Amino acid sequence: MVFSVAVAGASGYAGGELLRLLAGHPEFDVRTVTAHSNAGQRLVDVQPQLRSLAHLTLVDTTPENLSGHDVVLVALPHGKSGELTAHLPAETLVVDCGADHRLESCDDWAAFYGGDYFGAWAYGVPELPIGTGTGAGKQRSRLIGARRIAAPGCNASAVALALAPGINAGVIEAQDLVAVLAVGPRGAGKSLKMPNLAAEILGSANPYAVGGTHRHIPEILQSLRWAGSATDATISFTPVIVPMSRGILSTATARLVPGTSAAAVRAAWESAYADEPFVHLLPDGHFPRTADVLGANTALIGLAVDEAAGRVVTITAIDNLVKGTAGAAIQSANIALGLIETLGLTMNGVAP
Repeated sequence: MVFSVAVAGASGYAGGELLRLLAGHPEFDVRTVTAHSNAGQRLVDVQPQLRSLAHLTLVDTTPENLSGHDVVLVALPHGKSGELTAHLPAETLVVDCGADHRLESCDDWAAFYGGDYFGAWAYGVPELPIGTGTGAGKQRSRLIGARRIAAPGCNASAVALALAPGINAGVIEAQDLVAVLAVGPRGAGKSLKMPNLAAEILGSANPYAVGGTHRHIPEILQSLRWAGSATDATISFTPVIVPMSRGILSTATARLVPGTSAAAVRAAWESAYADEPFVHLLPDGHFPRTADVLGANTALIGLAVDEAAGRVVTITAIDNLVKGTAGAAIQSANIALGLIETLGLTMNGVAP
């Protein structure tokens, strides 16, 4: 069966990446692409890399233009998708790549985003460990048959995938988590912002949202609560823009539970991701580069125990536009529709 697909926000970076992946998906047929200021233009004039979709023309982003499709993928700024998706049919699979439906807490939404709260949807990180004991499983189980899915924040998924196995297995403490991320500027979108101009970032590393203000913090803590008993988790989260067009390299550390061996730590991560097609734990002593995941729906995790500091150190690399956004959205859509999870996606990066 071929599913008809519409992409809202097709002129942006996330929208373009969705379309690049959808163009190679054997079960998805992209029929409608929408935009705001670019409506009326040929898609290929705005996204010239998408040669196989040159027959498409951007139309206005309205519920009328998006209705009538089996799948609608939404790549709009926060606050915009919630008011749009409320008008789409209940039977349509809608995947939101924005933030509007990620958070379960309306208080968190008010504190970090503000404006109308649109409610939480199934969270699109299939590999995320959830629950403990007899209730243990993966977020994947919550996506089966879903018709409303929230794709993750790229930073949030990188940190949650890095730390959740340790919390789930009880080998790291949930308090005093620290994450510092090197981030490519494409995650900030196409809009012209002075800090993201090439003249500002080339030859420089620029921290932003310092001191607990980044909007992905409540999303990270929410994922870690699902992973185990981390109801009182705390994290110091600092992203740094670096001069690479795309990618995230996350260094996330946690206090080791006293008496836990390095072997038990590695076993926790191995158990969590042993059978996952897109999340790979690297061998002991190996650590990833962002170049290793360019263009791939893959998260690579390196793991070490700093015995002197009593901390577990994780290094995680993802492509923020693929595993961090568009790839996660399509992977989750595959699961929701009962398709093979890996359809239209690759674990292989592009080198050099």
